[in-house]
Amino acid sequence: MTTDKLSGERVLKQVDVLERELAELKRDILHSLAVRAHPKKLKTSLFGSVRGGDVTDGMIDEAKRNLFRDFGDI
Repeated sequence: MTTDKLSGERVLKQVDVLERELAELKRDILHSLAVRAHPKKLKTSLFGSVRGGDVTDGMIDEAKRNLFRDFGDI
């Protein structure tokens, strides 16, 4: 009877371990599907977009012209 009880406990412990592994696999698969459905957007960087030194009014005007070139009222 003691051997049957120990083997039964061992089987239950193994089933518990397998259930946890399956839950982790399911979580990992769902996470990878969610990441694929919503890819990360590239972040824009301002690095290198302004020449070194002080920013002058002329640089600002040039940037406005380049940025808003389709609008005539600027």
